[in-house]
Amino acid sequence: MAHAESKYADFEGLRERAVALRRAGLSRRQIRDRLHVDNNDILNRLLEGEPPPEWTRRPNAKDDLRDKARELRLQGWTYDQIQVELGCSKSSISLWVRDLPRPERKRSYEEAAAIARRGWEAKLRLRDEERQRTKETAEQEVGPLTDRELFLVGVGLYWAEGSKSKPYRRQERVTFVNSDPRMISVYLAWLDLLGVEPDRFRFAVHIHESADVVAAEEFWANHVGVDRAELLKTTLKKHNPSTNRKNTEESYLGCLRVDVRGGADLYRRIEGWWNGIAAGASARLR
Repeated sequence: MAHAESKYADFEGLRERAVALRRAGLSRRQIRDRLHVDNNDILNRLLEGEPPPEWTRRPNAKDDLRDKARELRLQGWTYDQIQVELGCSKSSISLWVRDLPRPERKRSYEEAAAIARRGWEAKLRLRDEERQRTKETAEQEVGPLTDRELFLVGVGLYWAEGSKSKPYRRQERVTFVNSDPRMISVYLAWLDLLGVEPDRFRFAVHIHESADVVAAEEFWANHVGVDRAELLKTTLKKHNPSTNRKNTEESYLGCLRVDVRGGADLYRRIEGWWNGIAAGASARLR
């Protein structure tokens, strides 16, 4: 410690030498080595107020961008326009040009809002087109269904959406309810694959009482290929004004219930098939 104190005892003299070396164009490392100053705090004090020589400055890759951003701002460009033109962040632009006067607004708020809305609508259209392309590509990946594939799909479909017997209420009935016409079509195709005769089918509509019941009955009857008079009595759901229902548009058609008469044996087989699928899937996880 005594050695360190004696080493820097003549601080002012040491500073004069350090400043002279700095002004002569030496770097901090060169001055440190020349004067044998190993303590950075001491070196900082020796060079306090002395700018580094030009050759030691690191080039800033954003210097050109900053200058260009300032130039564009002085021309009246907005942050958004500068960002698109230069490809840099708004936060950087803000730092670079915040001392410059804001450009005069060339459009009314209504005009600017309309432009922004058109831009947003165009972006939404692009998103919708991308969604549609993804769906179409995925649809093509499926291709024709084999009988086994339809069989397995139907079992999973029924076990997800069909009625199931409970330990506390044994009801071995085959009943399927859904609002998606395509789901109903897949289910009927599956029953056909299983050899279930169409004369065993019974259909009934479930719908809110505030909807167009007659139109819904006509739609579902046409969809499954029966006369409206052949449908079982429609189940009407009570309308509760306090609930915020979303399915109130004209396209709302309720659900269709499909019953299979004398389906106890078929139900047992469906439950067994599902158990087989679940066991096979579990085995893959081990």
